Amino acid sequence: MKRLFTRPLTRLFTPLFKRLLWRRFGPLFGPLFGRLPGNTQRSKLFLSGLTVGLSLLTPLAHANPDVVRAAVESWLKTMKAPVTVDGVQKTPIAGLYEVRLGSELIYVEDKGRYGLIDGRLVDLKSNRNITQERIDELMRINFADLPLELALKQVNGTGKRVLAVFEDPRCPHCRNLRRELMKLENATIYTFPYPILSQESEDKSRAVWCGGPSDRMKLWNDLVLEGKSPEEPKASCEAPIARLLELGRKLKVSGTPTIFFSNGRRIPGGLSGDRLRQAVEENSPKG
Repeated sequence: MKRLFTRPLTRLFTPLFKRLLWRRFGPLFGPLFGRLPGNTQRSKLFLSGLTVGLSLLTPLAHANPDVVRAAVESWLKTMKAPVTVDGVQKTPIAGLYEVRLGSELIYVEDKGRYGLIDGRLVDLKSNRNITQERIDELMRINFADLPLELALKQVNGTGKRVLAVFEDPRCPHCRNLRRELMKLENATIYTFPYPILSQESEDKSRAVWCGGPSDRMKLWNDLVLEGKSPEEPKASCEAPIARLLELGRKLKVSGTPTIFFSNGRRIPGGLSGDRLRQAVEENSPKG
């Protein structure tokens, strides 16, 4: 068992995995490394923590979710990581538990000593990515709970297929996605302005909202697609920017664009035209 769980961690020492892991997990542990000068020292300490991390914890005698949770919480406390354990459950592999840290999954053996910090659990017979399936399941929403009164509504054709998208007006990938959304047939698209990139994003989102209910969608399309700024809003105009930002945080929208389909599935990031049409088809009601 020891060999099984330590081997993946040795890969952390290759330059490629060092770079990938620092980019992916570095922000989670930023407060711990922020006081250290230089990226090299920070990344060395970060990777050393991941490598040694769980192996330094005292092994416990009884195998159950509480043991695993306690071990990971102790490790996170040692790392001063600003994340918490949101859930622990068994995997199809005997003795291996899934531990959820926000939108990330790690795997820990049942005595709470060894863990796979970055990796995908795959069913080799069916080629199913079990990790990605679990992340998709955990990140689903109830589409009916979305406050659509805060969204900009666009109807293409019959509008039969429904989706929602969170966009920042200064996001290049949002621009590319919006071009494809404009061409998407028979779809109703609810756009939630989500200005997280800069104060300018927030100011322009407010100006779009204050442009009036009938013009908001056009103003947003002009802004995102052509960079055409709307007129400065009146000081008396109140836009629900704070509510939109809070909604995104509640739904754990960490980047733009993020798409939600009517079945609750989310896809973060942009999609090409073909992939967007395929995703809409797969995640819309049949018939």
